[in-house]
Amino acid sequence: MYIDHFGMRELPFTLTPNTHFFLQLPTHQEALNLLLVALGSGDGFIKVVGEVGTGKTMLCRTLLNTLDEEPCITAYIPNPYLSPEALRRNFALEIGIENALELPDFELVNRINLRLVEIAKEGMYTVLIVDEAQAMPEESIEALRLLTNLETESEKLFQVVLFGQPELDQLLSRASLRQLLQRITFSYRLQTLSVEAVGHYLEQRANRAGYEGLSLFSPPASRCIAKASKGVPRLVNILAHKSLMSAFGLGDSVIKKQHVIKAINDTEGVDIPAIAGVVKWLLGSAIMTGSFCGLLYWALMRGLI
Repeated sequence: MYIDHFGMRELPFTLTPNTHFFLQLPTHQEALNLLLVALGSGDGFIKVVGEVGTGKTMLCRTLLNTLDEEPCITAYIPNPYLSPEALRRNFALEIGIENALELPDFELVNRINLRLVEIAKEGMYTVLIVDEAQAMPEESIEALRLLTNLETESEKLFQVVLFGQPELDQLLSRASLRQLLQRITFSYRLQTLSVEAVGHYLEQRANRAGYEGLSLFSPPASRCIAKASKGVPRLVNILAHKSLMSAFGLGDSVIKKQHVIKAINDTEGVDIPAIAGVVKWLLGSAIMTGSFCGLLYWALMRGLI
């Protein structure tokens, strides 16, 4: 692999949500700040929505790590496609009710209430974080709302953070869920990265991985990745990783536009710049004619590849 070639300690553009690579980019930092302020003020429901690949799970893991340093008990449900009963049992296990799987459902709710009161008396607060919340069955969302009715005279016993794709907004807009929608006091929509932000993202992740040289990605390469990925972090990672592999294979030390174009042509779900499509067609041709060489030279002279 290219790690040693570029003087890195680890792969910089993996798809796993490694919080070591969480960067203070505007959209993600704003979302994290909002979450921490909202949780600090004791609000009941908080919602974060973002398109596929915009970094919701990374933000979710970062929030969990941050709350580990607070007087807080966190319950994390990564797969919420659960029945109401299974949702309650998962929550109970997360907050420390060890025999939650054995208790009758009616008794389980009482035990959850007692445990939440116990946590509050210890001067701590409880946060339930649900990832991929758009997958929750409607009856389970209603069960969650009813569970949040557990409260003292002065405060909620636990808070809920919902992370989901835009389909979550469609789900919560149903008339049958209007009571829960009214309880969402803060919401945030993750945005894709701008061209400038993609450049910072590429360099910062490379540096976090141990790269110590000058700019690893040339400006044309960075802009090409931004354009093809539409600023979606997951696609940025895929294209950057493949571009590094391409440069490594050629023995190059800087990522150039031609490396990115090879990555684009090898990746589904990205925008293929017009020149990339032309080059792909020409390179696939079996005959290297004079017109091919002339066109390739013309493109190179104008910095198109």
